[in-house]
Amino acid sequence: MLRDFKEFIARGNVIDLAVAVVIGAAFGKIVTSLVEGVIMPPIGLALGHVDFSNLFLVLGSGHYPSLKAAQEAGAATLNYGVFINTLINFAIVAFALFAIVKVMNRMKREAPPAPAPTARTCTYCTMEIPQRALRCPHCTSELKAA
Repeated sequence: MLRDFKEFIARGNVIDLAVAVVIGAAFGKIVTSLVEGVIMPPIGLALGHVDFSNLFLVLGSGHYPSLKAAQEAGAATLNYGVFINTLINFAIVAFALFAIVKVMNRMKREAPPAPAPTARTCTYCTMEIPQRALRCPHCTSELKAA
């Protein structure tokens, strides 16, 4: 069982997947920082000094000045501003992955075209003969031009 596990881990796909997960986690942190620190503040300013991460709805009674105050008071809240930030994070990550896959697909080398056949099969004796042969060297049958 240990040998099977070692073979499984040593396969290239598992290693590639592990590297992708680590890079993806780091990329996610970068995108979160980008959204929360760079993209959302100008959008919030343009919409009248709105901080999306502080948009919430109290489910029940009470009024709280911020999401943090509501959570500290133990109030049940519907945090739609955090959801908006998460949607923007997702959109940026999805677009970045789309762009990466598109570039990688463009960089893939196309398979070279198959070379023209240099031989064919004799219709009488089924032996392989040169493509341009007019007579089979094995059975001496006359053949049609290729």
